[in-house]
Parts: sequence; C-alpha cells; structure tokens
Amino acid sequence: MQGRRGEVLVEPHSDIPGRFRVGLKLLALGKNEARRELRVEELWPHKNRLALKFAGVDSISDAEDLVGSELQVPRGERAQLEPGWTYISDLVGCVVFDHDREIGRIEDVRFGAGEAPLLIVGAGSKEREIPYAEAYLQSVDLGRRQVKMLLPEGMLELDAPLTAEEKKQQQKR
Repeated sequence: MQGRRGEVLVEPHSDIPGRFRVGLKLLALGKNEARRELRVEELWPHKNRLALKFAGVDSISDAEDLVGSELQVPRGERAQLEPGWTYISDLVGCVVFDHDREIGRIEDVRFGAGEAPLLIVGAGSKEREIPYAEAYLQSVDLGRRQVKMLLPEGMLELDAPLTAEEKKQQQKR
C-alpha cells in the first residue's frame, strides 16, 4: 500500500517500456484465486517500483484487499513479443523436459530468487525448482505445451531425498 487514497505499490515484471498506462485494465489474482478487474486511474514511479491508483479503490482498506495479489495483463491487452520471447504466465501448464526425459508440469513461476525466474515443476508428489535461464533453455513450444531444457548434470538431484547409503554416511559423522 502506498497512500490514503488507496494507491498501491507494485513490483513490475515487464520488460516492455510504457507497459503500464492510465486506462490499462488489469486482473488482480488474489490469494483466494478470485480474479478482480481493475483500471489504472493514475500511476507514477516510486523507489524502483510503480505506484498505481485504481478506479474504485479509494481508501487504505480498499487497497488492503489487493495486498499479495498478482496483477495480470489480460490477453487482449498484451503487447506483441519479439520472436523467441514468451510470456511467463503462458508457461504454467507446460511440461518440462530435460534432454528427452520428462520432468513434470509447470505449476507456478516465482521471482526474486536470483536473476532467472524459477519454474515450479510438479513431478508426482515432488516439487522441483528449475531456473528459467537462457543458458539452459533449448526450446519453448506453446502449441504443444512443452519446454525443452538442457540442464547441467546433477541439477535435478540437488534436492533429491537421501539414499539409504547417504543416510548411513551422515549418521557415521
């Protein structure tokens, strides 16, 4: 939250200059997974973030309802991307492959853990965090809902459970 008139501070994850403008319609995806349509009434930069004033959000208590929400640009308002670029939100639901081995389905994308966003990939009862880094990316086929990667050897084993032998070795220490 930013001010008494219901302004909110957001951390934009867009490389498109001028992406946010007065009149832009956004969808706020709340913690309860409900979507709410908002329209930008005013905006200004504030300490490496962006302050937004939405129509109908006129008080601190109105703004509190938006805390923790993810703001999404509706598909119809999206900018055309250059070839080779992908909207992160389009990756959710895609199946990730390492070389030719299926790893699992992308359930979420998280930011802030480094330069590259983390793909949260569900594989049965496991959840893996895989950096969506250009160095590892082989191809993205949104039509087939597939992301093909060439991950460094051992990366997927970093968070694997210990084997019986590894547990014995730890107990000896």
